[in-house]
Amino acid sequence: MELLAKGLYIVSTPIGNLDDISLRAIRVLSKSDIILCEDTRHSRNLLDHLNIKRKLISYHKFNEKKVVNNIIKHLNEGKILSLISDAGTPTISDPGNILVNECIKHNIDIFSIPGASSVISAMSVSGFEQKFIFYGFLPKKENELIKILKNLSNLDFSLIFFSPSNKINFYLEHFKIYMKDRKIMIARELTKKYETIYRNEVDNIKFFKTNLKGELTIVISKKNNKDKNINISDLKKMAKKYLMKKSLKDTVKLISEKEKVSRRKIYKICLEIKNEKNN
Repeated sequence: MELLAKGLYIVSTPIGNLDDISLRAIRVLSKSDIILCEDTRHSRNLLDHLNIKRKLISYHKFNEKKVVNNIIKHLNEGKILSLISDAGTPTISDPGNILVNECIKHNIDIFSIPGASSVISAMSVSGFEQKFIFYGFLPKKENELIKILKNLSNLDFSLIFFSPSNKINFYLEHFKIYMKDRKIMIARELTKKYETIYRNEVDNIKFFKTNLKGELTIVISKKNNKDKNINISDLKKMAKKYLMKKSLKDTVKLISEKEKVSRRKIYKICLEIKNEKNN
């Protein structure tokens, strides 16, 4: 059997179903001198399922800065270390970036062992435009959330988020404001026994009356360009009203954000209004 190169292995683990692990991942984990994991008890369930007995070291967001030097020491001694998270790929909305950067700094080889991904799994069954942006966990504070969603609402891509189940209604409330005229898919417990997928329009989806269990993956479609359905007469009236109190720049920005119409179209309408006044 081929020997493993010395270094750090970033190993993807199942996102739910324990059978969703690659043969290569099993081989790497079984040959590792040390396996770094978020929760040793959680990871032990997977390793027992795979009949792998290896030394485990706890590595999570609360201790990663503290233990990184000791890990680098093990790697410099020529040991093979694997990093796993509770589910999916380490460093993707999970701890690991600090260690990866330290390895780069010390010229230690890093190897990626790909596997199951809730991001790709959810995207593949969404039916949405496949050009997407993955954000990860959204801010929990309202002011920060509003700032992020305002910026993301201007991007013409599908969007993917993670959400704790107890925060879903909080996020839906703000999606209805900043992600209007889009479709939404919420995937719960992907690959597990009680996997559930909810589909609807953002405008029409109802708040959940009972607490959902498990981590949620949310996919929102790219924005629907409805310019051709916009009533130009209504936009013109709105623009005239704003132009009486606000600058051209502010008028274009406010109407564009409120009505989800391109700034170019609003700007053109405003110029027509100004030309009418001058004639």
